[in-house]
Amino acid sequence: MHPYVKDADTLTEDQIEEKIFKLNRIYYQTSNQDVQNQIVLALDTYKVALEEKRIEAKKIQENRENGENGLDNLIKVS
Repeated sequence: MHPYVKDADTLTEDQIEEKIFKLNRIYYQTSNQDVQNQIVLALDTYKVALEEKRIEAKKIQENRENGENGLDNLIKVS
């Protein structure tokens, strides 16, 4: 996780993908190894956030397909 990337959880998937695209472009434009290392850390942070968003969206879609709503998981019947 990059210490200066704090907005990854609040961005949409499209916004995260745009940031990843821009960082990839910057990575290949610079020859400074230290800058490249920092970009890699930021890229990893955004990629993890994107993957988490996609997993959450997949869970929501699967629940909808199965006819479940979000409240079913909160109610426990013994």
